Amino acid sequence: MPGVTTTRSQARVPAADAPVARVLPLLGVWHLDREFDYVVPESLSADAVPGTRVRVRFAGRLVDGFLVARSDASDHRGELAWLERVVSPEPVLTPELLRLVEHVARRWVGMRSDVLRLAVPPRHAAAEKSVPPPAAPEPVGPGPVELPEGWGDHPMTARFLEAVTAAVPARAVWTVPPGRDWARALAVLADSVRRRGLQVLLVVPDQRDVDRLTAACREVVGGGAAGRDLVADLSAGAGPSARYRRWLRATRGHARIVVGTRSAVFTPLPQPGLVVLHDDGDDSFVEPRAPYPHTRDVAALRSTLDGTPLLLTSIDRTPEVAEYVRSGWAHEIRPEPGLVRALAPRVVAITDADPTQARDVAGGRTRLPAVAIAMAREAIDVDAPVLVQVPRKGYIPTLLCGSCREPARCRRCNGPLRAGRMDAVYGPVDLACGWCGAPETGFRCAACGSRALRAGVVGAGRTAEELGRMFPGVRVRTSGGGEILDSVPGAPAIVVSTPGAEPVAEGGYGAALLLDSWALLGRPDLRAVQDALRRWLGAAGLVRSAADGGRVFLSADAALPVAQALVRWDPQGWAERELADRAEVGFPPAVHLVAVDGAAAALAEVLAELRLPEEVQVLGPVDLPPGEELPGQDGIADPERVLLRVPPRLVAGVAGELRALVVARSGRRSSDPVRVRLDPVHIG
Repeated sequence: MPGVTTTRSQARVPAADAPVARVLPLLGVWHLDREFDYVVPESLSADAVPGTRVRVRFAGRLVDGFLVARSDASDHRGELAWLERVVSPEPVLTPELLRLVEHVARRWVGMRSDVLRLAVPPRHAAAEKSVPPPAAPEPVGPGPVELPEGWGDHPMTARFLEAVTAAVPARAVWTVPPGRDWARALAVLADSVRRRGLQVLLVVPDQRDVDRLTAACREVVGGGAAGRDLVADLSAGAGPSARYRRWLRATRGHARIVVGTRSAVFTPLPQPGLVVLHDDGDDSFVEPRAPYPHTRDVAALRSTLDGTPLLLTSIDRTPEVAEYVRSGWAHEIRPEPGLVRALAPRVVAITDADPTQARDVAGGRTRLPAVAIAMAREAIDVDAPVLVQVPRKGYIPTLLCGSCREPARCRRCNGPLRAGRMDAVYGPVDLACGWCGAPETGFRCAACGSRALRAGVVGAGRTAEELGRMFPGVRVRTSGGGEILDSVPGAPAIVVSTPGAEPVAEGGYGAALLLDSWALLGRPDLRAVQDALRRWLGAAGLVRSAADGGRVFLSADAALPVAQALVRWDPQGWAERELADRAEVGFPPAVHLVAVDGAAAALAEVLAELRLPEEVQVLGPVDLPPGEELPGQDGIADPERVLLRVPPRLVAGVAGELRALVVARSGRRSSDPVRVRLDPVHIG
């Protein structure tokens, strides 16, 4: 065995069994993101088990790290330093979690130390002492599975649950029917799996969803205080100590249903039965810290690696999930024929209701046409609340076709066109692509052939004040920003809400008015139309069925495919068509887009050094999209972005090439750093 160092105060004796510890220090430096060997003193040997947090000396200072493995010898030829301390004997980094962390770091071109900070919560000693030791595994109930309460109109659920309890790596997709309480439905499903001896992990976008789903799970589980302890809420709002304690209850097997936001997807469970991810189209699932993984993709990767069954649920359907279904990687849990039609409200688009007022709405001359006002009055007359959805303020002005209002796009790469400035007489001038930077001197709309351009609709205006004047004596409430309502009574009222902040109405809304559609559809974003449909479905799904008088007004052209998807309540069909359209023009998820951001000189060096297959297309460089910044690079003036369009079969190789390049640049202290993001939600 190689020689070892000793402390000045006393000699230490190496452990008799497996004296070498392989440690991953959390250094946050690219070229040092690897394991190093240390000698385990006999005094620490019992606690120094793989997966524990430790402290080691690196470059003369004590740093935190994770003990990855123990062995009898080291390949290092020199002397080894001592393992200084075992911070906690709790093996928080399980082999399954370590494997997931390594794959996430490789796929998203990141450091394992960064992924570990996302995956493992900070330690609190008092929390470790308050949680009982690991529970004995519960017996898993064999045999056929009955349909849970409320799932009788989805008969395929029974087969999915049978696969779950048989430890088959089942993957399914469920689209929430209109009017269905998704939280109650998922709570019943989770409890069904729990009662068969398995644990369930439920991942939702934000704290509001966590609170709603946790309350539903505890209501379904019942059992008083003992039942409450079976459900763990991993939200950050509980505080670091409480969150770590609940995390330990899950990892030690005491909590059988675990609810959390994006970082909860990493939670290691001793008896994993099912992972459920709800509303994958929500931007909250995009991790804002390096290496910026999407929670949906991490959940899919986890299911692939360890075979944990996965259920993706949402009221809409993203093209990414549509690709899972198309490829056969996941199967759809379909409702009984006619169920969606029976539960959906009647949706009326402005062009179907009043073509004359449709021109005024599209041109921005009115936001509340007569047909929408009449619909609201009818709902109030039957003592039902009315929901009014208006986009948030602050959308970036975009360029649209002056005739058909389609987003103006580059002829070279289909990226969004941007104007250098807006002239009072000539309108948008100095046109260029926001992705590849190519100038546009002869714009012609690909949809209608028009050469006219206009700025997109921005903001929502004083909607609540307008409605208050139109409906005197009717209470007008707002939900959004820092004041979000969870629910409202089923009494006459007008609720003005921003997308995603709509409260649930007792008995459902009598009507919903979806205003300012162009503000959503005209944004310079690949997912603008997808996001608009998701927001419309979320609001319309809170309205009573058409049989009960529920109606929805949409301020959009009924001829638009996205409007038809809402009118017909067919998010699946829209996602399939969108997937095909994106494949035709080379957009995700048909291909991967890798964004490389940094100073102009750094990007030039990267492009010169990068060895890419011929099938990879390089777009740019262009300026960073508005509102984006490079963290930790305040000194860089005018940072730029290069996009790499990568076929799916080549993404692993390209990611490996980028990782090797970033590591090499890290070792050269003179090199400016660059940021790499795989499939950023906002491309530009």
